[in-house]
Amino acid sequence: MLRAFESLRDPRYRWWFLAQILSASGTMTSAVAQSWLVLNMTGRAVDIALITALMFLPTLIAGPWAGALVDRVDVRRLLLATNVAFAALAAAQAGLIAGGGIRLWMLYAFAALNGAVFALDQPARQVYVFELVGPARLTSAVGLYEVVLNASRALGPAVGGVLLATTGIASCLAFNAATYLPTAALLLWLRPAAAPPPRTAPAREPRRIGAGLALVRRDPVLLSCIVLAAVSGMVFNLAVTTPLFATRALHLGGGGYGAFTACFGLGALPGAFMAASTNGAPAPRLVRNLALATSLSVLATCLTPVAAGAFAGMVVVGFFSIWLIATANTLVQLAAPAGMRGLIMGIWAMALPGCNPLTGLLAGAAAQVSARAGLGLGGGLMLLLLAATWPALSRRPAAAAAVAGP
Repeated sequence: MLRAFESLRDPRYRWWFLAQILSASGTMTSAVAQSWLVLNMTGRAVDIALITALMFLPTLIAGPWAGALVDRVDVRRLLLATNVAFAALAAAQAGLIAGGGIRLWMLYAFAALNGAVFALDQPARQVYVFELVGPARLTSAVGLYEVVLNASRALGPAVGGVLLATTGIASCLAFNAATYLPTAALLLWLRPAAAPPPRTAPAREPRRIGAGLALVRRDPVLLSCIVLAAVSGMVFNLAVTTPLFATRALHLGGGGYGAFTACFGLGALPGAFMAASTNGAPAPRLVRNLALATSLSVLATCLTPVAAGAFAGMVVVGFFSIWLIATANTLVQLAAPAGMRGLIMGIWAMALPGCNPLTGLLAGAAAQVSARAGLGLGGGLMLLLLAATWPALSRRPAAAAAVAGP
């Protein structure tokens, strides 16, 4: 487990890690406040779902194009621009809310603008971390990023609740804007340990996007990991599936629902540490085995007749699913050729979280038919896809072999 903290030996990554906890917590604080604002404005949960869909739609549509852009610009400067843009959008929302001028259509517009920035930020962030820590420490860095996300799921709503109760909705957005500033300051200071690969010419971009998609299609390991990432969005869409499962299948109240959801995070943290502690590049077989464990634990959780079994099952789901997604992410990054890493990670982002609007809609439709089906559908689909990708996940990625050389 000590290997999980290998990337933190680099003082630059230590500062980056702390800044990401703050920034991710600010994002969650803002999400809590916006959901509360929309419910106060319209009283309809569908409006919250639409805002979420607008946030991820640009990544679903333009993920490869965003990744291709990352490959031909200075990643550090691009991240500086995205963080400044995020801060400006959050500050503008805070000002409109404080002044009483906010309207629902404005929230839709802000969601779309944030989504456009997010589509660029996601592949750039992953490429920057790769350049910051290098391939030897990438496994640790990706696993610890999952720790960041799960820590923010606890810290963000807690801060949001306090700010909502004391100073109001606008202060949550202002807090979110402020949390991007430390990351922006670090980007002015931090430099990668090694020189980044040469950037590609803009004129070749359409051809390179086609080449990147062809590479993923030809490499069975890359394709399997990205397809599994897309369907795993149904497992991670807890806000869609768990409310109905907790209330209708387990007959829990609000407190029980909150505890049931928290069980996922309880398992996710050790799962992230397990992913971070992997020695060297993860084997495709590990992704295969983790996908099997994730799908079976989801199915077991949705079928359990008692609440205690469902609570325990949710801990196991969190453990294996986070370990799976961090391991698959690391494998894809290491398999990507140096000059196409941004493009490949843009394709990854298109799958997860870009497919979240689609997988969330599918899970929600299933949950309306049966609360147990809504939770279990992701596990069932993952099991079917795993059966199709089982032989591929016994191979070494062709792209990784090409990059590694003799």
